[in-house]
Amino acid sequence: MDPCALHEWADDMSSEPQIALIDQLNLEQIEQNLFRGYSEQLGTPRVFGGQVIGQALIAALRTVEHRHCHSLHGYFLRPGNPEGPIIYEVDRIRDGKSFTTRRVVAIQNGQAIFNMSCSFQVLEGGLSHQSDMPNVPRPSDLPSEQEAMAERIKDMPEPMREMMMRERPIELKRVEPIDFVNPQKRPPKQHTWFRARLPLGDDVAMHQCLLAYASDMGILSTATLPHGKSFMKGLMTASLDHAMWFHKPFRFDEWILFEQDSPAAGGARGFNRGAMYTEDGQLIASVAQEGLLREIEFS
Repeated sequence: MDPCALHEWADDMSSEPQIALIDQLNLEQIEQNLFRGYSEQLGTPRVFGGQVIGQALIAALRTVEHRHCHSLHGYFLRPGNPEGPIIYEVDRIRDGKSFTTRRVVAIQNGQAIFNMSCSFQVLEGGLSHQSDMPNVPRPSDLPSEQEAMAERIKDMPEPMREMMMRERPIELKRVEPIDFVNPQKRPPKQHTWFRARLPLGDDVAMHQCLLAYASDMGILSTATLPHGKSFMKGLMTASLDHAMWFHKPFRFDEWILFEQDSPAAGGARGFNRGAMYTEDGQLIASVAQEGLLREIEFS
């Protein structure tokens, strides 16, 4: 990814959330394979996992030319501290004729908090098929996340209320709203439409990095749905690992449907899967994540 493209995009922005997000992605290069990133203050004690995924992918992309990411696999090792910088160390594992492999380790206070392997490929043709997009309401027929949350927000503590109602750089609309304060048991499936709020330009890497960032938004909650619990009611939750496959080019400044399901949970872990479709039905990415679901008693 061209660092200049990040600056040009930031210059075109007019709202604070978009500027904050692009500042996070625009890592500072401090050595040939070393990059430094910072975190947005979201009012939570740990760094949002999607931010670390997106920054790690940016770091890897800074060492790759003329190839697009087709898969990434990461493990969350320790919670990140939003108060301090994160160092990303890139290991140039392999540069082949068609594929390039990178390993990225995110380090904070001398300890690894995340590691990720990612693979890049020269674009080429080949066999093609895909599953069908589910038949769900279109984003134009759904309220915004803030509108859907307005009725339930009064039951949340004030700091949580501010966090949930803040303007985000990613616009989100849930087909099936979730009440995190008073969760009800239901099947472990959900559908969410999302997109970047402002145009992103034509850099493919920019769209991939922001989709990777957004892919961690709410997928873990899918495994909580059959149990009538949430991170606000009876559970300590955290992402443990995250994998993503990019199937074809797309634009994340256009609506993407994130179809999610959770086929299994056990051992204080929940497994979740996701498929991402453009509004015209093209399957552009798949996601898998396992997360911690530890029952606790809130005082």
